[in-house]
Amino acid sequence: MKQVISSRELKGIIAAPSSKSDGQRAILAAGLSKGITTINRIGQSDDEQSMLQNIEQLGATIQTISGDCTEIHGIQQFPNQAELNAGESGLGMRLITGVCAGQEGKFTINGEGSLLKRPQLFFEEHLTQMGVRVLSNNGFLPITVCGKMIGGKVEIDGSASSQFLSGMLMSLPLIQEDSTLIVRNLKSIPYVQMTLNTLHSFGIEVIHENFERFSIAGNQSYSCNEYSIEGDWSSASYWLVASALGDSVSISGLNLESAQADKALLQMLEDANCSLDFSNDSISVDGSNRTSFNVDATHCPDLFPALVTLAAFCDGVSTISGVHRLKNKESDRGTVLQEEFGKLGLKIELLGDKMLIHGGSKLTAAPVDSHNDHRIAMCLAIVGTKIDGEMTISGAEAISKSYPGFWDDFSALS
Repeated sequence: MKQVISSRELKGIIAAPSSKSDGQRAILAAGLSKGITTINRIGQSDDEQSMLQNIEQLGATIQTISGDCTEIHGIQQFPNQAELNAGESGLGMRLITGVCAGQEGKFTINGEGSLLKRPQLFFEEHLTQMGVRVLSNNGFLPITVCGKMIGGKVEIDGSASSQFLSGMLMSLPLIQEDSTLIVRNLKSIPYVQMTLNTLHSFGIEVIHENFERFSIAGNQSYSCNEYSIEGDWSSASYWLVASALGDSVSISGLNLESAQADKALLQMLEDANCSLDFSNDSISVDGSNRTSFNVDATHCPDLFPALVTLAAFCDGVSTISGVHRLKNKESDRGTVLQEEFGKLGLKIELLGDKMLIHGGSKLTAAPVDSHNDHRIAMCLAIVGTKIDGEMTISGAEAISKSYPGFWDDFSALS
């Protein structure tokens, strides 16, 4: 699918879509509950829909009550075997694999698209220590887990992704034994906090010491009568940046107390000398005095595309640290940002773990490609409204992974 973007001002109020990160965790937690959970605001993203399908295959019953209100009857008995598919969701795959590793049986987890190219060695390195037999395609999907995790003390490396840890944190409370996880080099700590918040909402207790040592009692039970999914700071980041670039856009439905990592954008906008306005239960940004900036996105790598968009229209050189977190996303996101923005005339340098964006120069419309990366498609859409001429984005349908209503909202802002 191709989308043609031309220069125009965006005007209006956007309700932030539901967070797929929060949604996937809540859907799985509801599936692990023995009772019935009502979940409000389940989104239509590919990732959330994949998680719904997977818990259904494992024995949960799902019923739409009205609109975005869904009732989930939890899994009463796991099957002896199942073949599951996480789509392109790295989080979904790691959560569901962790949970299946805590159950007796044989479970095969596969994926699609870019997820098939991402290494998954964590499971073989760590689950085998806990008594699980792990089979993989030379470290890639599909992965088959056989047996059942045994508790105890395990050391794990959190440098590649916090998602592996989240999968284990959701699974270990259900096994018989108590467990202790010693975690080294943990990245994306806010996402682990989001997992802990979900667990707490469902009655699961996990004690941690500075995110380095996690103590998990066994034989716990998931239970939650009703859960409401938060608005998504990741998806909202593009509208907040559009607002900073002069558009009359306000975003509603965001929780200022959220544990979502991408809430960090608010501080980063202030680092770029932008002013934030919190009124009428919405957020808008005044970027008339914006400047180049220096920020660290190690713990919130999904903000890179929005931050590059902002930096492109700030005079001077902006620096974003944390480039190493971009390698195994839906695309090789660092080089893709460099390539696609380069087509428009923006100079981006990748120097070690830093990205340098030489902003303030005139950009010119040119054909660009999302590389099937939802976040690349959305940031390019915002850029296209700020430069002269028509810009065609190939692969515009990639937005369905996280924000299927993006193009509808984009069209409505006029």
